[in-house]
Amino acid sequence: MSTSSSQHIGIIDIGSNSIRLVLYEVNSFGAYRVVGEYKNSARLSERMGPDGLLPTKDILSIVPILAHYQRLCRLHGVGTIRVAATAAIRNSGNTADIVRLLQEHTGLHIEVLSGHEEARYGYLGVINAIDIRDCLIIDIGGGSTEVTLVQGRKLIQSVSFPFGAVNTTRQFAKGDVLSEQASHNIRSMVVQAIAEHPWIRETPGLPMIGLGGTIRTLGKMSQRRKKHSLSLAHNYELRTGELREFLSLLSAMPLEKRKKIDGLSKDRADIMVPGLLIMDTIYEAAGASKVVISGSGLRDGLFYELFRPHQPVKPDVLEACLDNLLGLHPNAAVQHVRHADRFAMQLYDALEATAGNGSSRDKKLLHTAALLYRIGASVHYYQFLKHTQYVIQGVHLEGLSHREIVMASLLATFKTKSRTQQQAIAHKDLLLESDLSLIVKLGMLLKAAIALDMSETQPVQELRVEKSDSLLTLTLVCTHDVGLELKELSSLGKDLEKAWNCNLRIDVEASSRM
Repeated sequence: MSTSSSQHIGIIDIGSNSIRLVLYEVNSFGAYRVVGEYKNSARLSERMGPDGLLPTKDILSIVPILAHYQRLCRLHGVGTIRVAATAAIRNSGNTADIVRLLQEHTGLHIEVLSGHEEARYGYLGVINAIDIRDCLIIDIGGGSTEVTLVQGRKLIQSVSFPFGAVNTTRQFAKGDVLSEQASHNIRSMVVQAIAEHPWIRETPGLPMIGLGGTIRTLGKMSQRRKKHSLSLAHNYELRTGELREFLSLLSAMPLEKRKKIDGLSKDRADIMVPGLLIMDTIYEAAGASKVVISGSGLRDGLFYELFRPHQPVKPDVLEACLDNLLGLHPNAAVQHVRHADRFAMQLYDALEATAGNGSSRDKKLLHTAALLYRIGASVHYYQFLKHTQYVIQGVHLEGLSHREIVMASLLATFKTKSRTQQQAIAHKDLLLESDLSLIVKLGMLLKAAIALDMSETQPVQELRVEKSDSLLTLTLVCTHDVGLELKELSSLGKDLEKAWNCNLRIDVEASSRM
């Protein structure tokens, strides 16, 4: 895909429960972001006739929605629109007629995804947004449920079952509250379906990554109940047993009471229990270890394939996310932060090689903070650290857990231990007691790395780091004046020595490239 200038891509998902449009902007640096998302309820799975056909009037009822999305695409200068239809249209007996009618009335080319294609796009959405090697992905839609086995970040097996939250509700629910017999019948239906795919049971202990409205809503309810301090749905982990707790709670409630639960939207209250029954039955059968909510799924997968058709799977989730963020915020002194990052990695490797307490995750946190510490300047330069904290906690920082995102935000904005203690209070639900001391240690390394390019003109072209007993020697190989750098290093020297229990020595050499 050419990245010579900014362009816009529209992804329309004609689902069984709702129809959505997501607008992506790709800038001249090849970095992308979502600039608009729109949703309309359609409940196509509910409208299927007894003959298994979708009536013409119901087909035509979604034309105004598609026409509205086309107008939005025109207003945003969208050059490419991709339209995908899933279970409701795929499983209808008159699929070809539906596609023909919609194309005649809108001019849009409509792809009807097979069950395996739907599972693959969901897999692409997840594997590019969560740093995980092995998992089971479950996507509960309105008219189908896809289950996908991932091992070594590769799609190994997938299946699409012809039941989802909407059509299961229509088939089994006879009133506001699902009867015990109806609940039993739903579980039996799911168990019978699983029996034909024994691979679902053969990899117990894997995390289950959940997609679709039912599962995202479950995550919202959990976060509201726990007063989760980070307002991100993506990569949120449910507590053990929480799925069954919410299923029991909602099953016993009449519809009107369900509609009042914080986090549960009124237009999903009637289909939530059947959706959770499907999820819980598959969770138990698979012997899954935990449930993680993914905010990235089918529509993201459709975009990734269109955006990078030759490499739709990112080699490294966090690295790709950081590169993308720097491409979106090129005024964040990219050359400077990459320089500081290189020094931060050198300092970490030298000090942790002798301390022996670090981990690869700690190093990733420092790497993330070094690259993103100036990103708040894209909001406003003055007080940019405050904006940096907001940006890091607000974006999908893919590849990091919620706890790690908070830690990265505190590390990127580190000034003093007392200030960090104050900032950390708001996230005491996520942080461990040991996290503060780690942030202080890594924060001092980051401040030293930034100090080594305080002038932001890269005078230090090479840094040699030696750690011998309690002496840390930094040799600065320079191309021009390092007065600012030396002054800043001197001012933070004592704090660095205290944090890492060492003595600091600085030597300066002239570079042969001067």
